[in-house]
Amino acid sequence: MMRNLLLFAAVALLFVLTGVFQSWNLSLNILNLALLSAIMAIGVNIQWGWAGLFSAGIVGSVALGGLAVVLVSGKPVAGAWEAGTLQIFSALVFGAIAIALAVWMQKKLPKGTNRSLATIIFLLVAFFIYRAFLDPAVAAVEANDSAKAGHIGGLGLNSLWAWPVGALLAAGAAWVIGKVALGLREDYLAIATLGIGEIIIAMLRNEDWLARGVKNLIDLPRPWPVPYELELQGSPTFNEWINVLSASPVTASAIVVKLLYSALFILVLLVLLWLCDRALNSPWGRMTRAIRDNEIAAGAMGKNVKYRHLQIFVIGSAVVGLAGAMMTSLDGQLTPTSYMPLRFTFLIWVMVIVGGSGNNKGAILGGILIGWLYLAVEFLGPQLMGWLTSGLPAGQLKTQLAESAAHMRLLTLGLILLLVLRFAPKGLIPEK
Repeated sequence: MMRNLLLFAAVALLFVLTGVFQSWNLSLNILNLALLSAIMAIGVNIQWGWAGLFSAGIVGSVALGGLAVVLVSGKPVAGAWEAGTLQIFSALVFGAIAIALAVWMQKKLPKGTNRSLATIIFLLVAFFIYRAFLDPAVAAVEANDSAKAGHIGGLGLNSLWAWPVGALLAAGAAWVIGKVALGLREDYLAIATLGIGEIIIAMLRNEDWLARGVKNLIDLPRPWPVPYELELQGSPTFNEWINVLSASPVTASAIVVKLLYSALFILVLLVLLWLCDRALNSPWGRMTRAIRDNEIAAGAMGKNVKYRHLQIFVIGSAVVGLAGAMMTSLDGQLTPTSYMPLRFTFLIWVMVIVGGSGNNKGAILGGILIGWLYLAVEFLGPQLMGWLTSGLPAGQLKTQLAESAAHMRLLTLGLILLLVLRFAPKGLIPEK
């Protein structure tokens, strides 16, 4: 217990030192992103640490969480419904019904060539009908005020409502993926989830009608009770408080906003930690770990292994989707090009491995520590490289070393991962 407290205190000290020697604005910004990374690490830990499911498509769940903020909290677009939004939704519903009917045909018709031929013909006809409904509606929506909008728009609700919707979207996608891929071997499951994650990102980048694609979507509203900095600066109470402290209104308002975000994120993190600990220490949690350790023995005891795997996969993806929605609320914009596997898949896995797979507190520690390291190296790397090369004469070598400082982030992550795997192979806070 004392060791865990010391580890968390050491990580907290990193943020304090960043605030003292750099700026508190920067320190709080890193803290908020690290807290969101810790929530994602909990989701991955649920899948891998609890059930041994290796998912390489974490970035897809994060992106679906961000999309939920656009659909729920984005500003309504004038003329979008009239242009074809309703027709788009009708086409999507038709497509889902067609797939469900194809699955039903596969189950009900007798096996053989006739069943396969009937299913193929049915899907081809359904596809052309689907495209006939969808394509004109998409073209009309994207042509609707394309310079400023060109998408279906959102409901204009507070971002807090989008957070659970983000979890539901990611959970729904995970259910579909799990029904198809969870019967595969571990390496095949990783390949399948990697491919599906990339499909989700490609959809966000190319389907302009959904969220403007690579043109990005900005001005997404903030969650309650986080105000805008200009609102704070115009508040008489806030200005009185600033005058007493003799602080800059611009800097102080930015710090207050970031502190409110931190409070919201910490609250969500603590609730998730409490729920995860309760679940892990329940008979259900012991059963999932038993399945993880020996699937054959658990199956022989009458446990439905595939169903439990699906359950865990959906829950873990929902937590990651929740974090993705929270991150988009923090940024105030959806930028599909920022969803990179390096940041939202590989890095989250590093957090879980470093913190301790199978331990909820370890996942949080790894998320906050690696989250700080990943962002801090961005400004510490050039400073360190400048100090190391200060004695070198000006020339190509010094220039090359200075330019390579941008790659110190990957070097540092690799070094930390190697050290942890060598000296603490079960993580900083291993599973009990």
